[in-house]
Amino acid sequence: MRHHMLWLGLAPMLIGLSAAVHADSAFKQLAGPPSEFAEIAPANPADTASFSRTALLPVELAASRDGAAGGLAIGIESDAVRLVVLGEGAAAWDVELVDPNGVAHAARSLARDARQESFGIENASVPAMTYSLEGLSLGNWQVRLSSQDRSATRGFVLLEGAETTRLVSYPTRYGAIAGDTVGFVAQLATEGSKKVDGARIGGGPAASSAALLRVTAPDGSVQTLAMADDGLNNDGRAGDGIYGASFATTQAGNYQTSVLFEGTVDGLRTLRSAEHVVPVVDTALSLGQARASVSRDAGHRLTLDLDVSANRSVEGRHFRGFAEVWGRDARGNDLPVAWVGGMVDAAGGKIGFGLDQRWIALAGAQGPFELRNVRLEDPDSYVTVGRAEQLTMDLPAMKFAPDRSIAIDDEMRMGPRPAELEANRNATPRLLLVHGYCSGGVWPAAQFTNASTFLDANQNRTHDQFAQLIKTFGNTWKSFGVVAHSQGGAASLHLYTYYWSGLDSAVGSRLIQSVGTPYQGTNLSGILAAVGNWFGVGCGTNNDLTYSGASAWLAGIPSWARGKVNYYTTSFRSTNWWTNDFCQFATDLVLSDPEDGTTEQAYGQLPGAINRGHTTGQCHTASMRDPAQFLDTSRNSVMNSNAAR
Repeated sequence: MRHHMLWLGLAPMLIGLSAAVHADSAFKQLAGPPSEFAEIAPANPADTASFSRTALLPVELAASRDGAAGGLAIGIESDAVRLVVLGEGAAAWDVELVDPNGVAHAARSLARDARQESFGIENASVPAMTYSLEGLSLGNWQVRLSSQDRSATRGFVLLEGAETTRLVSYPTRYGAIAGDTVGFVAQLATEGSKKVDGARIGGGPAASSAALLRVTAPDGSVQTLAMADDGLNNDGRAGDGIYGASFATTQAGNYQTSVLFEGTVDGLRTLRSAEHVVPVVDTALSLGQARASVSRDAGHRLTLDLDVSANRSVEGRHFRGFAEVWGRDARGNDLPVAWVGGMVDAAGGKIGFGLDQRWIALAGAQGPFELRNVRLEDPDSYVTVGRAEQLTMDLPAMKFAPDRSIAIDDEMRMGPRPAELEANRNATPRLLLVHGYCSGGVWPAAQFTNASTFLDANQNRTHDQFAQLIKTFGNTWKSFGVVAHSQGGAASLHLYTYYWSGLDSAVGSRLIQSVGTPYQGTNLSGILAAVGNWFGVGCGTNNDLTYSGASAWLAGIPSWARGKVNYYTTSFRSTNWWTNDFCQFATDLVLSDPEDGTTEQAYGQLPGAINRGHTTGQCHTASMRDPAQFLDTSRNSVMNSNAAR
């Protein structure tokens, strides 16, 4: 074709084959048309705001000769509320509630339902004692906790509030590099509005007597900051009911933050809290020169090399990167060409993107060319570690007439397919059964044919780490499809998006199938981070499963990859007028209905993927009220029959 001949003539003018950057053949070299620029743009932190109707309140118990005891003040906004006590040995604690008149009541005496269960995700759970309380007078109450065990010194009280009053909060930036400052914005809103426009959170402000930001650093140190409504702390206008505060990061790791509001609504004391995780990394990259060098590989591939320097050694490490390619039209006006991205290696002080020159021909672009909105991210947290608004490209001046005959193919979108994958098409195919976060083998293997169970039991992995483990396991068979539960669905999509693997050799109608995957995160993840810090238990914080972490991850998963996912969601039996159903009593307080005890239906959606339906009467795991979603024989049969292998 004409554009091929042009490039052959230009080859001597180019720098030559890249000597410093040799892209790992395991990495796909992603690209897409300008219409997808929005898909790869960073997420707006305000779009991942938390809307909390509960308060998670820490309690310190003082030891004595008779055991340990402690308490706190709460507000009761309804005559029927739910209360959960979290802590080791919580079932053995004595819980008293002192009413506004000073009369003490055993919590069990006020409870329509009291039960011992767990609070958490999969095996990342803590003991919980739950109370469904009725006949309460409205006003200020106290909770008294006591235990005969002197070592029982810490606990949490999780209190349900009125549905119409929500604490809306979010960090003003997603993640940080150590040394950066992170701000928070919050409002106690009384209308239940979930519209966040970045200026006003929504709903009418409630009268607030205290707004606090509690920050727990990775080393366990804690600071409590007063939030202000003075117009000077990212909080909009002074006196508008929106509060702000900020803190300086000093070390790498996950910062666990809690926003706590105490206000007055309709004359009643109102408590709300929201828990967030802020990932902080210690690597900073600088794109030193305002120019990207270009070299031509075999065929019609280009390598765009960026010079990078870092505050610490990054040789051999990989990052997630994205950039927009721009040129000029025949009149010299700016013309978007394509986006490029994917996982990229750092080697020899350079990082390289791949670009198929057919994108230039398709756009009909001419020079000068440049990269815009370049960003490089830590692959485990998606925190931006390097950025540049604009880099010129040293392509020689040239002209391409628009070639609309070009059909966008897989090589344009994913880069050249490794030769070894072609041979794998005839390899023994397999179906991989993949579990989720802090879990073990959950799928009944006997219900699937030609299948093997992936097992990384009770571990906490980022999506990127998880994906590479699946890849290694799948290499045994070379060609495989996936049926996944919970985080396993997101990890499988991550694998297909960024890495060449047996998924690219599989044949069949459904490449990735998932059940109960929180593609857009779960509120439980942030709360478990707070509980885990307090008790020192659980599998550890998983930022990829928070609302903000999931949003940052999805900002880089293109629609063609999402389209390979077939997903299902489930929830408890439908709520009726005489009872409130749930999968897990304790987690039901912090999740929005309908939900499966871990994943909310709304946040289990994957835009661009194939939604195979929602089933009621099924919960996330076998330890919950309704049957586990992965034990549905009928659905498993359908997935087995349609699975690619």
